[in-house]
Amino acid sequence: MRFEAMTVGSYLSNCYIVGSDETKEAAIIDPGAQFEKIDNKLKELGLTPKIIILTHAHGDHIGAVKNFIEMYSTKVYIHEDDTEMLKDPEKNFSKGITGKSISITPDVELKDGDVIELGGLKLEIIHTPGHTRGGICIKVENIIMTGDTLFNRSIGRTDFPGGSFDDIITSIREKIFKYDDETIVYPGHNSPSTIKSEKMGNPFLR
Repeated sequence: MRFEAMTVGSYLSNCYIVGSDETKEAAIIDPGAQFEKIDNKLKELGLTPKIIILTHAHGDHIGAVKNFIEMYSTKVYIHEDDTEMLKDPEKNFSKGITGKSISITPDVELKDGDVIELGGLKLEIIHTPGHTRGGICIKVENIIMTGDTLFNRSIGRTDFPGGSFDDIITSIREKIFKYDDETIVYPGHNSPSTIKSEKMGNPFLR
């Protein structure tokens, strides 16, 4: 597996590339901005983007999606509970965040427990509501990409429409913390962590 992390845009969102060594196909997780930066990294790695998986539909995580659709006909995946937000620029805050109104109709609506197969890799979809109703985490091998659900020593905001503090805490405790302590956490913002580190040191989860 090829795995690359990069920070994009003025909101410093993390974008992740998960690539297959076998087929050179890639999934892009949350291409929030700076299409050329992400595209150049893909070319450097010799990977072709086949799918985009969005952890949720906020504007700082979707800003470069249309560029990939136009350039590569990349298919877009999002949890079914965030589809409406992805389609509606008012709900995804794209104008205020990116300076342009973004409306995207996903190709695939995900559900909890779905497994996406890509070039021999299996990406597990974990529905983790709390930041948004349709927020997800994505698990592949010993990595979990947690979007804006779980951060290094913090959690996602829950004061946006569809947010719930109780839901996000339940999502983390019951759906993320069940994985092995050494699982590496790659969040939607800021630096990586591990499940063990967050269990022991996250002030919201003690």
